[in-house]
Amino acid sequence: MNTIVIPLAIASLLLVSCKPSQSSAAAPASETSAKPYPLDVCLVSGEKLGEMGEPVVITHEGQQIKFCCKSCVPKFEKEPAKYLAKLK
Repeated sequence: MNTIVIPLAIASLLLVSCKPSQSSAAAPASETSAKPYPLDVCLVSGEKLGEMGEPVVITHEGQQIKFCCKSCVPKFEKEPAKYLAKLK
């Protein structure tokens, strides 16, 4: 009997741990209602988006903002008006 219970227990654990997480395609309502980011470069560094990996995306006051990397986010947050002026 133990020879059947153990493999079933392992299979159950594997199925539970392989459960897909929430789909990244379904964005929260706040992100879907944000104005799209119009540039193909990082708002802070000016680097072309995607050259340093997947862009980092945030929503700031209803505007989607994209960065080349996560280290640009604190720079933006320190002086958002300076960088938002580039969108105009």
